[in-house]
Amino acid sequence: MSLVADRLSAIKASPTLAITAKAAKLKSEGKDIIGLGAGEPDFDTPQYIKDAAIAAMNKGLTKYTPAGGTASLKKAIIAKFKRDNGLDYTEKQILVSCGGKHTSFNLCLALLNPGDEVIIPAPYWVSYPDMAQVAGAKPVIVTAGIEQGFKITPAQLEAAITPKSRLIFINSPSNPSAAVYTLEELKALGEVLRKHPRIVIASDDMYEQIILDGSKFVNILNACPDLYDRTVVENGVSKAYSMTGWRIGYCGGPRDLIEAMENMQSHSTSNPTSISQYAAEAGLTGDQSFVAMMVESFKERGLFIADALNAIPGVKCLRPTGAFYVFPDCREAIARLHAAGRLKAPTDMALADYLMEQPEAVAPVPGSAFGCEGYLRVSFATSMENLRKAASRMAKAMGE
Repeated sequence: MSLVADRLSAIKASPTLAITAKAAKLKSEGKDIIGLGAGEPDFDTPQYIKDAAIAAMNKGLTKYTPAGGTASLKKAIIAKFKRDNGLDYTEKQILVSCGGKHTSFNLCLALLNPGDEVIIPAPYWVSYPDMAQVAGAKPVIVTAGIEQGFKITPAQLEAAITPKSRLIFINSPSNPSAAVYTLEELKALGEVLRKHPRIVIASDDMYEQIILDGSKFVNILNACPDLYDRTVVENGVSKAYSMTGWRIGYCGGPRDLIEAMENMQSHSTSNPTSISQYAAEAGLTGDQSFVAMMVESFKERGLFIADALNAIPGVKCLRPTGAFYVFPDCREAIARLHAAGRLKAPTDMALADYLMEQPEAVAPVPGSAFGCEGYLRVSFATSMENLRKAASRMAKAMGE
């Protein structure tokens, strides 16, 4: 008899964390390997944010806070939504959670019933389908490959909708593809969603600050303000302020749904870490020049690695427009390498294993982890020196 609940039968460990852990293990054993799986900036948290955490500890602000977050952090989030996104929320429409992943998990558990369907554009962030399944819902995957810039069309969205559709995730800028939806593209998707009032929209804006092509960030509510009453805007401090380990995510949305999510949270984690909340408040209200500096570095790195990957036979890579990833199409290279007997199977997993087995190794994440077989996710949240070495190693390993 299994000791594990049936609902976990289809749930897998996070592939991105698994690859990062495997690369770290190999490195600790003496392997020469460059990890390209990191989903976090390689910059340190700004000092003024760390100072705010230290000050909070010294003041004794180390006790429980309200389950949904401190009043002062909620006010800072409300001000951020107004300042950066033109969105108005009250405190009862804001929830602070233990990271963006926790926000999405709370949403799925508070909203979904068994049998509901969740529309998930692919390539997708790895946890969306598993969260839906834990809540008893069915993930409905809508695939958009490199040929359409990794962005789904209104026709694809319409075709995916059924009477059971209850939630859609829109992640722009995207992890893993780096795609960014334009205002017009979001308006077109909104036209479809407007006809289906049962569907709640999760706008995952975690990479909002990391726009690499000079365009202005927009989300579904900027495109379609009338969808406000059924949209949850998710964000956090992890990527913008290099605070991944501090675990603070937040969202704004319909009051009744936010209250249900807070009730759920009160019985799971209770409040997010008090010290981290005061640090997050400092990030949102303090000097924003760190963000601009980080984005400039990512621009340079992203252009370099995309062009370097495009020089490898059988690899196609779009230049990134947001986040800090590229998502090269390696299908031709995989077929060639397999035919030559250099890969154990014609899959992206076999390619990733092959690259990690080289004397001078690299560790990207297979695209199948994100719902797209034949691709790799390459994070450029590492130094230019590492990227130059990684590009050279990949070119050598995947050459003719």
